[in-house]
Amino acid sequence: MSQLKPISISSEFNKLRFLSNRTPDTTDAESASAFSKLFEYRDGGVFIGHYAGDSQWERHSHGDEIVVAIEGETTLFLYVDEEEQSCVLRKGEMIIVPENTWHRFESPNGLKVLTVTPQPTDHTKNIPSDKL
Repeated sequence: MSQLKPISISSEFNKLRFLSNRTPDTTDAESASAFSKLFEYRDGGVFIGHYAGDSQWERHSHGDEIVVAIEGETTLFLYVDEEEQSCVLRKGEMIIVPENTWHRFESPNGLKVLTVTPQPTDHTKNIPSDKL
């Protein structure tokens, strides 16, 4: 999609299929229809997703990630100083996840999320260690 032309975020969400039971074991192929890249942006992109469930741990080594809850809510877990810290993010709220900070999402009741995500993204199913 061209960045020179506005798009309707709600129309883009309507194109997605709700993923009702995301787990850390969900494959990219199984979740592909629940996520979309709206635009290329810097070294990553602007993405949307619509799902319920839990994600893997992830981190972004080339910049901060902006996370916006469009609908629903999620508990965002951040791994800081070898401890999990949690933050509830509700509809209309946003947060910036600092560069290289491991984080994951628990969204049992469903979430529509928009992110500005730098690439590459590292993933792990287990609690991260600094050795990854």
